[in-house]
Amino acid sequence: MRMAHPVILVVAVALVDPDGRVLLAQRPPGKSLAGLWEFPGGKVEPGETPEVALIRELKEEIGIDVTAACLAPFTFASHTYETFHLLMPLYVCRRWSGTPRPLLGQALTWKRPRDMAEMPMPPADVPLVAMLRDLL
Repeated sequence: MRMAHPVILVVAVALVDPDGRVLLAQRPPGKSLAGLWEFPGGKVEPGETPEVALIRELKEEIGIDVTAACLAPFTFASHTYETFHLLMPLYVCRRWSGTPRPLLGQALTWKRPRDMAEMPMPPADVPLVAMLRDLL
């Protein structure tokens, strides 16, 4: 069987605050799926592990420092979009240094998993919400 689309590996995190809320970032105008809310993260670059990529992306996107020891693998999304197939490991993180702030012009919000259903999200992220609701 031939793969019709390239597989893109991205990594994401559910940052969980002491109140059990999870940070979501809104995709900025000009990006694909602009306006949708997603878990912070991004593409895994060649030579990077998912953990190294996530640590780099969190520093670049929201200005926080995370150590690999604080990233707990949780689940993953596997979703076919029109031009590619997305494979996205999702980690859970409850400890980081710094205060998340939007460094790339994106909006940020803290939501309880039970309230995420009202947020428009990319199709790959949607099934992850129910799993987080069960966890938290």
